[in-house]
Amino acid sequence: MDTHFKRKIAFALSMGIVTTGLISFTLLALNLGFSSGFVLTWLRSWSIAYLIVIPAILLVGPRRPRCPLKRPSWSY
Repeated sequence: MDTHFKRKIAFALSMGIVTTGLISFTLLALNLGFSSGFVLTWLRSWSIAYLIVIPAILLVGPRRPRCPLKRPSWSY
């Protein structure tokens, strides 16, 4: 497996954990408040969001450039 692809997967997994956790927690807290079943509801919605966002990050995420940009060779 390519090193670039491994890094892309690691980035998607870590970014997915952070973003889905924060967003699902914030939205549930604002919309439902901290009720007795808050933690279970949050974990359920977090897991569903995480399963949706990982493939999305892998598909939409930045691609490896075929030709890296070169610095101009101007001399001042």
